[in-house]
Amino acid sequence: MAKLGVITDGISRDLEHALRVMHDNGLNQAELQFIGDKEVGDLNANELEKTKQLIDQFEMEVSSISRHNFAGLGVHDVSVGDNNYIHHMDKLKLCIEMAQQFNAPLVRIMSFQKEMVLFGKYGAEKWNVSAGAWEKLVELMGPVVELAKNENIILIVETGNNAMITSCFLGRKLIDDLGTDHLKILWDPANALYCGEDPSVDAFDSMAGGYLGHVHMKDVIVSIHQASIECVTLGTGQMAPHLSQIAKKLKEINYQGAMSLESVYRPTNGDFEDGFHSSLTLFKELFS
Repeated sequence: MAKLGVITDGISRDLEHALRVMHDNGLNQAELQFIGDKEVGDLNANELEKTKQLIDQFEMEVSSISRHNFAGLGVHDVSVGDNNYIHHMDKLKLCIEMAQQFNAPLVRIMSFQKEMVLFGKYGAEKWNVSAGAWEKLVELMGPVVELAKNENIILIVETGNNAMITSCFLGRKLIDDLGTDHLKILWDPANALYCGEDPSVDAFDSMAGGYLGHVHMKDVIVSIHQASIECVTLGTGQMAPHLSQIAKKLKEINYQGAMSLESVYRPTNGDFEDGFHSSLTLFKELFS
């Protein structure tokens, strides 16, 4: 079954405190995103050494180095080799170096900024489709996966609300179009609710054959027509009807990778650590 952990800054950006909470609650997969006032990829040598010492002290494994590489860039506004692209590639290289130093198997990437309609026909290709957006995404991702191949690392692309890859269907298509073995899907089923992907059926159909690389688990209530998302305790939102089926199917496919509880729920008069504790029991019951 999945190896369980958390994105550490969902507990606290004080890494020592976050790792202690993880250790005390039987989680050993630390996904590193923000540490102190910095995002991974921005840490200096001393900060990296201190981080490594804490990981070893609490006997953690690092599941992923999860910077927001390539987030928020419009595919029509960036080109291979321009300043924005080079900046994100340089940060990706630093994340890969950190992954190698920490024996982390995965490095996260995002997939630029969402263009709403990528494919269509019978007139939609003229009036609705963002012309050339998908082809430009594949072009921009080419050097990214080539770097991963050269460094012998697996990248994971997240199914994001505001990203080009919003679903497992699109994640699989991107991997296939790139023809790469160095990119897999970081499945966030709650994010994918916002594009209408059924977490119990559609997602697993798309990921069949080894496309799944990592999982983020949380619960939300989405209202697409109101452009609204509310974070809630795991099992109390729109993920609730799907959780048992997801757990069952992950066991059926013998998923051995990591799953991070993404602690983004903050209760009234509480903090994100309180949100973490409110979801932890069900998280462990379902996926241990």
